[in-house]
Amino acid sequence: MQYATYRLSPQTATLLADAGLRPLDIESLAFRVLEEDIDEGVDVTTVATVPVEQRGRLAFVARAGGVIAGQVVAAAVVDVVCGDDQEIEFLVEEGARVEPGTEVMAIRSTTHNLLRAERPALNLLGHLSGIATATDQWVRAIAGTSARIRDTRKTSPGLRAVEKYAVRTGGGVNHRMSLADAALVKDNHVEAAGGVEAAFRAVREAFPDVPVEVEVDTLEQLDDVLAAGADLVLLDNFTLAQMSEAVRRTAGRARLEASGGLTLDQAPAVAATGVDYLAVGALTHSAPVLDIGADLAVLD
Repeated sequence: MQYATYRLSPQTATLLADAGLRPLDIESLAFRVLEEDIDEGVDVTTVATVPVEQRGRLAFVARAGGVIAGQVVAAAVVDVVCGDDQEIEFLVEEGARVEPGTEVMAIRSTTHNLLRAERPALNLLGHLSGIATATDQWVRAIAGTSARIRDTRKTSPGLRAVEKYAVRTGGGVNHRMSLADAALVKDNHVEAAGGVEAAFRAVREAFPDVPVEVEVDTLEQLDDVLAAGADLVLLDNFTLAQMSEAVRRTAGRARLEASGGLTLDQAPAVAATGVDYLAVGALTHSAPVLDIGADLAVLD
């Protein structure tokens, strides 16, 4: 299926849709980051130093090793800047682990276009590749267990869709995208409802078809919500011994998610308790940017 938008090429729009991203949303993001960078003016350095007719090849090159994510998001920026005057190459697959010095993608267009797109595209590509790289580290840390690494809603404002895409690219799985996707009964809901079991029952009665996850901080609360029929239970700041006991008590009646200050060095031990998910907010709120640079070659 082809997707037509205002500036995106049909190829880019289709790739975005295939990645689970909404082409119009990514086009809007591309416009926002470009407008932020130009601020209704012109690139004074490029206008002053580069002949208008000059053409070039801009290669995005990994300066550090990591996992690449977001090439197609960067391509949306290129589409908005260059229109039909471009040739783009994806030189590695999304989700590929690369070594320093690897060319990731390359664009041919006028040098003016390339330098206009360079920084906004790099910002997105480096940020999303950093998230994918961090996710990959967690996924590899728990290899050999049945647990999965899962993200949270601790995302950058306005970037949730692309950041969660980067988590998927790195081998993780997504929690809910929005508050409407599923219920997560947390401590504030419990306080307002008058108890953890009461909060769970209230959600189940109001939204009988919505998956319900309940946060508990004691084994006694776990027993209560299991008896009430919770689909998924978030174990908040449980010790390893408590997690193991929670797995034993649950006996497959619900899925269990470990959460609360987890660190990468703890991940193998947490996964070995038998929980189904490790919730890692740091994937999106604290992942370092993957260092990716841009090298320009002027074409004859």
